[in-house]
Amino acid sequence: MTAGAMLALRAANRAVHLSALKSDFVSNVSHELRTPVASIRVFAEFLRGGRVTDTDKVREYGEYIETESRRLSRLIENILDFSRIESGNKTYRFAPARVEDVAVSAVRTSEIRLRSAGFTIEFTPPAQELPEILLDEDALGQALHNLIDNAVKYSGESRWVGLAVRRDNGDAVVEVADRGIGIPRAEQVRIFDRFHRVGTSLVHDVKGSGLGLSIVRHVVEAHGGHVTVSSEPGKGTVFAIRLPLAGPPPEHG
Repeated sequence: MTAGAMLALRAANRAVHLSALKSDFVSNVSHELRTPVASIRVFAEFLRGGRVTDTDKVREYGEYIETESRRLSRLIENILDFSRIESGNKTYRFAPARVEDVAVSAVRTSEIRLRSAGFTIEFTPPAQELPEILLDEDALGQALHNLIDNAVKYSGESRWVGLAVRRDNGDAVVEVADRGIGIPRAEQVRIFDRFHRVGTSLVHDVKGSGLGLSIVRHVVEAHGGHVTVSSEPGKGTVFAIRLPLAGPPPEHG
């Protein structure tokens, strides 16, 4: 009876914990959705109301709307991808492509939003052009955007994000770095778990779905690679995606 009671208690605790995670998830996602929607609405109202007539300003506001729309799309795609991963229905479309091309595209589509928030994003290309490998460019691009968004959220007072591509023996390595608040060592083994968010008072106001890093790991592993994190509290964080430059095609649809 004692063993049965303990099992029942553990099950109840897990249920309560899962319910709390789901509640936090809904709250955080709602916040994440409201932010880009509000920005799109404000800039659209300016344009519709004829308050902006300067051509450069019209173009600038149009860029903001496009950037926030992309951000909204990425959030929705993260949620949909999580659902596909959980149900085992996530598929990938691999084709020959270069890792650095995907990285450059991620930087370009992030620049406007980061610049408007006062951030600088620095890109370091590989010393020599890397060979083409089989990639799902959309999926890898989404993973890089998730890492860039993560760097921005946890940058603290810093306003710098770095993205570098290099070759390390037989791997293509993509690093996304920040000079922010860092991640405690005890947290680093869990940050790729679904719904997990760093539990420190330094980030209590940072909103997020808790899905971004778990999706990054799934995407990278689907490409036959792995992702690691190196971080020190108060000094920043570096996420490194390592993808093999040679080997059999990934066995994913």
